[in-house]
Amino acid sequence: MRTAIKITVAALLSLSAAFGAFAEEFTKGAVNKVDTKAKKVTIKHEDLKGLDMPAMTMVFRVEDPALLEKLKEGSNIEFVAERVNGKLTVTQVK
Repeated sequence: MRTAIKITVAALLSLSAAFGAFAEEFTKGAVNKVDTKAKKVTIKHEDLKGLDMPAMTMVFRVEDPALLEKLKEGSNIEFVAERVNGKLTVTQVK
């Protein structure tokens, strides 16, 4: 019985690690516009596999002021976008 519980816990941990890695997949894009007042950025991006979206140009929210400062119009970036409270939001940039 304990072996079954250990296997189940190990499987759940592996599954959560896999989903965590998948959620943080970086996507290449180019910054078209930065609106610091509205905390938004327009990015022309490749496919967003984690969100099942094709390549396009779209507006994202940026909640973190430190991330917003990193974004410059015309720059090429790699970023992570996630749904935060139902809104597409840039959560990481490199």
